[in-house]
Amino acid sequence: MNKIIPSIILGALLLPVCSVAKDRPNIVFLLTDDQSSSSVGSYGNPDVQTPQIDRLAGDGVSFDRYYTTTAICMASRATSMTGKYEYKTGCNFDHGDMLTSIWQQSYPVLLREAGYTTAFAGKFGFELRDAPGAEGLGMPEDDFDRWGGGPGQTSYETAKNKSMVAYAKEYPHSTRSYGAFGRDFIKDAAAGDAPFCLSISFKAPHHPTTPDPIYDDVYAGKTFEKPENYGRENGEHFSEQSRQGRQYKRFHDWHYSDEYDRVMATYNQQIYAIDVAVGMIRDALVEAGVDGNTVVIFTSDNGFLNGSHGYGSKVLPYEEASRVPMIIYDPRSANSGQALRRDALAANIDIAPTIITLAGLPVPRDVDGGDLMRVYEDPTAAIHESIALINVWGNKPAQAMGVVTKDMKYLYWGYAAKGFEETEELYNLADDPLELTNQTMLAESRAELKAMRQIYDQHLARWQTQAVSHHGYQPYGTYFDRKASWAEKAAVFSKLGWKPSANY
Repeated sequence: MNKIIPSIILGALLLPVCSVAKDRPNIVFLLTDDQSSSSVGSYGNPDVQTPQIDRLAGDGVSFDRYYTTTAICMASRATSMTGKYEYKTGCNFDHGDMLTSIWQQSYPVLLREAGYTTAFAGKFGFELRDAPGAEGLGMPEDDFDRWGGGPGQTSYETAKNKSMVAYAKEYPHSTRSYGAFGRDFIKDAAAGDAPFCLSISFKAPHHPTTPDPIYDDVYAGKTFEKPENYGRENGEHFSEQSRQGRQYKRFHDWHYSDEYDRVMATYNQQIYAIDVAVGMIRDALVEAGVDGNTVVIFTSDNGFLNGSHGYGSKVLPYEEASRVPMIIYDPRSANSGQALRRDALAANIDIAPTIITLAGLPVPRDVDGGDLMRVYEDPTAAIHESIALINVWGNKPAQAMGVVTKDMKYLYWGYAAKGFEETEELYNLADDPLELTNQTMLAESRAELKAMRQIYDQHLARWQTQAVSHHGYQPYGTYFDRKASWAEKAAVFSKLGWKPSANY
């Protein structure tokens, strides 16, 4: 699936690459799966042990207002690779795979074309097709110099991951196997003349909960303090639509309600193994002598509710599901080594443009994100005034769109069939970070509600004009329209093959 570049263009591309290759940093991008901010010690939780991630935070800069624009793995990973909102990647469960024309503008492809040695290991998250309805092309393993990735959810058993079988004997659990893969790639790539880009995508701590047994003692008998917004009593003000997805049922089904300590011990044990792998990779940078010229980026594809508001799982645009840790360490910066934090609004649409810019390359024109290193260097810098939060997966009532600014969040639930009513939620995150008070009915919040509605409408207008024409994304331009009638919404969704009045 390598892109064929005309020789004239390729020659022009490679000339500057050869002359500046040694000046460009290596890049390591580490992505976890379903990891909440509360699972990291440096993000304020004394109950967890994450010494290597905490050390990374101490060396670099932590972003406290970093969101995944779609809180589900397939869509989030597509966004991270491309810097585009989901409605521009056209990629999610229930919708479809990514088209190769979009993939060709992803950061792995662009960096490799520009002379970087690239590698990927772990859960890739999506597959490719040349056109909507065309035969699937599978994984883009030929677009990397070294491949340890796999399709679907992959497995926690290293031996069951075809591209990682060589690590199975020494590292039977996949989490540490990815650390070993990264270690070996760094050693080999550092011996070459080209800069490298290593992307590791851990399966952990995604269900089914399968921690590495060698760490069974880390949280044995541990009691975990519940968050202040834990439990059903703290979610009664949420929309009825939000209770129709599996997230609501999983509060009981996944035993947050009755076995909280056991569930959280297992969850955090999985993250402890990630922490060990992070240490393996950082040690490899030091041993290869390239730690001084390697930027490390650590984040997650989405968060996890873990019982907050009486919900489990992810997907919904609430804080615990959509806001995740983001840590960047650039050893070349004077701001490094100070455990700095940033409260600028940021999101997974920023990953690809940040990596592309670090590599000294032009960012594709239709990318939605910006360069996080601007905020890294300048505490007063801002990339976004607002970010869209999207869910177009799963049960139709629970599909929603929202917007978040530095201080406020607005959510719109448009499903209004069979007893449901269109619902708005407004939260002042500056004063109410736990989202305990829906302010839509408060007289003192009328101005904020009006302003957030306008911001929401601006984001929706971009959806309406920029959404891909395939995989059923255009009808959402009507479904999420606050001013459209339910009859209009039902009519456009009939094109997608479902009858809204028959779902609930």
